[in-house]
Amino acid sequence: QVQLVESGGGSVQAGGSLRLACAASGDTYSTTCMAWFRQAPGKEREWVGTFDSDGSITFADSVKGRFNISRDNEKKILYLLINSSRPEDTAMYYCAADAPPCYTDYAATLFGNWGQGTQVTVSS
Repeated sequence: QVQLVESGGGSVQAGGSLRLACAASGDTYSTTCMAWFRQAPGKEREWVGTFDSDGSITFADSVKGRFNISRDNEKKILYLLINSSRPEDTAMYYCAADAPPCYTDYAATLFGNWGQGTQVTVSS
């Protein structure tokens, strides 16, 4: 069983930065693949990026070049750094984890373990 707890959300002005964290606990193999998602009010959940088992990272086009994902394997924490934030980045941000394969894009909804989310609000 896997537990995921997100933190670091808050309010930021457009153009600012924010770093989110997702602390994982439980079965290590089931946290091999980790990803970030977001869901804005009235919209479907959107995949943001995946940290693969080989350390490679894949991003959605909407955040590519502005967001970065990193992972502290020792502490089992996944980070999402939001740079050059925009009002359209306002959403609840969720992390997800699972055993391989490490899904990306539309297939990423297949991740089996999810956190409760942390709210990010970007004001213009």
